[in-house]
Amino acid sequence: MSQVLSSKQYIQSLPRYITLCERNYLRALKVLPEEVVGEQRVVDLSAARFGITIENVSKYTTDVSIEQLAAVSTHLPQFTLLVRLYHDAKVAEVIHRDYHRRIKPSYGYPNPDMHQKDEKYQLNAFLADWLMVCLEKGRVHLNWDFDNGLV
Repeated sequence: MSQVLSSKQYIQSLPRYITLCERNYLRALKVLPEEVVGEQRVVDLSAARFGITIENVSKYTTDVSIEQLAAVSTHLPQFTLLVRLYHDAKVAEVIHRDYHRRIKPSYGYPNPDMHQKDEKYQLNAFLADWLMVCLEKGRVHLNWDFDNGLV
């Protein structure tokens, strides 16, 4: 039996992708801690706990890691996303998932790693959903500053 591969290549809709990344940027700004390397914010979503950490700050970009700190279930693995915010373009996109190599815009299908054809778009859509849930249902641990008389 011969294997037939589809010659149809996936072509990403750039306006749709940029719109998604622009919305992710605006949502991410509401969730991020101060832009200081190492600064972290902890967000609780139901039984799950997530840490948002500023990894790198430069003039035009900020790298942020989103890490699941407490598991929801033994059936759902913990995840880590590395998100880059481009301040000049005002977009945010996932650049790594679980610290694997960079995500390509599209993949041929089938492929050895079983990536989806539009994996980059799907990860950024997941980020959009996750940020919306954080904004609507998330609880943030506040760091009260008693020493400087701010409280």
